[in-house]
Amino acid sequence: MATGVTVCVTGAAGYCASWLVKLLLSRGYAVHGTVRDLCDNKTAHLRRLDNAASNLKLFKADLLDYDAMASAISGCQGVFHVATPVPSGELTDPELQMLGPAVTGTTNVLKAASAANVRRVVVVSSMVAVEINPKDWPQGKIRDESCWSDTEFCRSNESWYPVAKIAAEAAALEYGRETGLDVVTLNPALVFGPLLQPTVNASSQFLIYLLKGGRDQVRDKLWHIVDVRDVAGALLLLYETPGATGRHICAPHFITVRELLRLLKSMYPGYPYISEESIYDMDHPAPMTSEKLEKLGWSQRPLRDTIADTVEFCREAGFLEGADGDDVPCRFPPLFNNI
Repeated sequence: MATGVTVCVTGAAGYCASWLVKLLLSRGYAVHGTVRDLCDNKTAHLRRLDNAASNLKLFKADLLDYDAMASAISGCQGVFHVATPVPSGELTDPELQMLGPAVTGTTNVLKAASAANVRRVVVVSSMVAVEINPKDWPQGKIRDESCWSDTEFCRSNESWYPVAKIAAEAAALEYGRETGLDVVTLNPALVFGPLLQPTVNASSQFLIYLLKGGRDQVRDKLWHIVDVRDVAGALLLLYETPGATGRHICAPHFITVRELLRLLKSMYPGYPYISEESIYDMDHPAPMTSEKLEKLGWSQRPLRDTIADTVEFCREAGFLEGADGDDVPCRFPPLFNNI
């Protein structure tokens, strides 16, 4: 138990961060959580967690507001930077709306962590900073932590989310090298699993779309998948393991969209589903490996268990209502056809 240790979690009300807060509280940590909005409908799921009444303090803090971030991080021994600025709607100025805030927000967190003399900062990056058309990476070679996505390729395709994640992770690691702050990063795959917050997130919408069907074309991409509860476990492991350094891929399972569709059909035959004809072929690069993280002692749930828990949660939450083919078709989240 980590009695007496206080850590900060940025973006605490989000999908992965909520599960991390739950895990930290269960292990005896006191948690400072930053949120953009303190209202009950945004934070009630955090306040209901075991030990939250005594060990969770929420701060209204925008990533771009250094003073607010510094106030939240003050008195903490560790920081988990989970928040990512993702503007809703179409981007009219990607540099201003996403890329700048991603790097500036991360830098604000790191500077505040330095000022507070924290022991370690764990930064959540993404698989999109690893797997997208890496330069000079041999065809068929397993992708590890030395592999970086090609920023210019992503820019040319206007894939701004990957550009932002690449830039923010690179800035975080460089800040650690320049200042001596202990910074490690985690690169999770597509995250599935039950939700703690009341609103559906993008990765759950991915599964919901496959189940309910719709008119959108979907690439037969090789997706790496990880359970949200295992992401939380990986983040805590990186904080608590002194020997952890640098990047850590968190992507234990990989499956194509067609294979995932067939798995879902075998487990839940009663849904309308998308048609296989709406899935178009694409080349599959070599997969990523989570060996570095596993060597630290990280373990993960079987993919089938994660799928089952996600679908069951979505069903009970009402996210699958109307899955009879008669309602207005749901849409495939555009982000996932652009990474």
